[in-house]
Amino acid sequence: MEKIGFIGTGVMGASIVKHLLNAGYEVAVYNRTKSKTDNLVELGATWKETPQEVTEASDVIFSMVGFPKDVEGIYYGEAGIFKADIKGKIVVDMTTSTPSLAQKIAETAKEAGGVSLDAPVSGGDLGAKNGTLTTMVGGEKEAYTKVEPIFNVFSGKVNLQGNPGSGQHTKMANQIMIAGTMTGMTELLVYAKAANLDLEKVLDTVGGGSAANWSLTNYAPRILKRDFTPGFFVKHFVKDLNIALAEAENMNIDLPATKKARDLYEALIESGFENDGTQALIKLWWND
Repeated sequence: MEKIGFIGTGVMGASIVKHLLNAGYEVAVYNRTKSKTDNLVELGATWKETPQEVTEASDVIFSMVGFPKDVEGIYYGEAGIFKADIKGKIVVDMTTSTPSLAQKIAETAKEAGGVSLDAPVSGGDLGAKNGTLTTMVGGEKEAYTKVEPIFNVFSGKVNLQGNPGSGQHTKMANQIMIAGTMTGMTELLVYAKAANLDLEKVLDTVGGGSAANWSLTNYAPRILKRDFTPGFFVKHFVKDLNIALAEAENMNIDLPATKKARDLYEALIESGFENDGTQALIKLWWND
């Protein structure tokens, strides 16, 4: 079996590594905050001091960090991935990032004798824990075919979308849809409460009809429990929506609903809730 490297063991990355370990893979890990890898090391992962060391010890190297600038750092920075010899290796960035950076990484990897895939995911913390993530991949088909069995360890759905950057474009389409379901779910609750309805009955009823969607099923119950822990951070969602809107502008298309969702989430950040989960959007209305 391939030796796997994993850089970035946050909310989702740690769960993915656990699935890989359970599947019998040898996994080397690195995280900016070392303590976030302690449990994984106890389970059998091997700690490495830098992304470069992870790369040198692995055949397939996954990265999953917060922002495009973080991706730049772990690939191109001091002791980064590209400081190692990646000839014959496959690097896979699972961060939701920009298509242009995915294309840049692919070009650099190819020049160095390796290959790159961009593979952002959807499904949040629950999808990562349950091994049911939706994985959207861009890159060469040959590399995808080699990595597909690994993707299947933690994915419920995985598809090759096209050339480098296509995985990121697909994730932008996904986030545009999520923007609509999150604002719809939030306003549904605001409206139902103002109408003095039983919110649990409302959710049970509309969730069984054409209004059913992932956000309603997974996030509305958390809101009723006042659970705003992050399955996906507000600050990361704003980053994603800004990338989507920038790419839309490059393609000369206007996405007014997505712009409004971005504005609402930016207002949430201005209120101090950037580290909450995306379900915290309700705090713009309910913040007692």
